[in-house]
Amino acid sequence: SNDAESLREFYTAVVGWTTEPMDMGGYEDHVCLAADGTPAAGVCHAKGPNADLPAVWLAYVHVIDLEASLAEVAGRGGETLGGIRDMGSHGRAAVIRDPAGATLALFQAKG
Repeated sequence: SNDAESLREFYTAVVGWTTEPMDMGGYEDHVCLAADGTPAAGVCHAKGPNADLPAVWLAYVHVIDLEASLAEVAGRGGETLGGIRDMGSHGRAAVIRDPAGATLALFQAKG
């Protein structure tokens, strides 16, 4: 979003999420947390690794081995957009585009 702070406030009020900052090297994006403290979503600025992503809700799919999944993406006609992203204490993720052009993120939890 071009106005991630206002959007973060919108979703904390509308959905009841709490947020924690995620350092992006010069600015902070926001991890939105469900009532039990698990990550539910993110509100990101349209800059840095997210500069070329459209303003959409990006689904995250949990995978056991992120590198193996990304190898399958490449081998099956998809592509990784922007490389692997560190999600702090939560884990790592990568945004992919499938052969039909749809995007989603693959997420590997820490631990």
